[in-house]
Amino acid sequence: MPEETLTEVQERAPVAKPDKHGNQTTFSEYLESLLVTVILALFGTSFVVQAFKIPSASMEGTLLIGDHLLVNKFIFGGTGAWYEKLLPYRELQRGDIIVFKYPDEPERDFIKRVIGLPGETIELKNKKVYINGKPLDEPYVHFLFPPPGDTPEEDFDVRVHYGPVTVPPDHYFMMGDNRDNSEDSRYWGFLPREYVKGKAAFIYWSFEDTEEGQPAGGISRFFTTIRWGRLFHQIH
Repeated sequence: MPEETLTEVQERAPVAKPDKHGNQTTFSEYLESLLVTVILALFGTSFVVQAFKIPSASMEGTLLIGDHLLVNKFIFGGTGAWYEKLLPYRELQRGDIIVFKYPDEPERDFIKRVIGLPGETIELKNKKVYINGKPLDEPYVHFLFPPPGDTPEEDFDVRVHYGPVTVPPDHYFMMGDNRDNSEDSRYWGFLPREYVKGKAAFIYWSFEDTEEGQPAGGISRFFTTIRWGRLFHQIH
């Protein structure tokens, strides 16, 4: 019940003699409810879901700066934690968009798409990805510049040509959907399995973002900067 409505009801209620025992009981119930709420919230953010904000354009066309996501933290499991016996999980699959610890700076979180699985050979030819020698169909990919063709000056640009490399056991090859503007496995190598935090599930909030991280135009334009069509959009 909103605070304003509650106050109005209290003012109209008849005056009663204070009940010391009743007040103590009510306080205990409130305290118990608060503790349960805190425990559930901590359990949820530690084991089940986590909020994550898109800070860069590396996943653009699929994810935009200013998108706020919920990340499913239990879906992959495989860590041997006690709660995995209660929750279903599966292995990582090609195409999964996941949040993970950046290998060079584990305190930072990155978000990319799984491209190469353990044991697979990855190669990039003129910006086209090949898995074990076969071209990969990627309708989600966004390019800032068209493929340049087989020109010698592009031979050493990992955005154009890369590999072939073989993904080691318990590692993954990650790439951003915005291929010309993504710091991914082409630059820092393979992602260890233990650095995976969870799978991006859906967008719960989105607005046009500025470099300062605030809605463009300030509070006066708050509602006009919300991307209504992206709210509760499932991520693929």
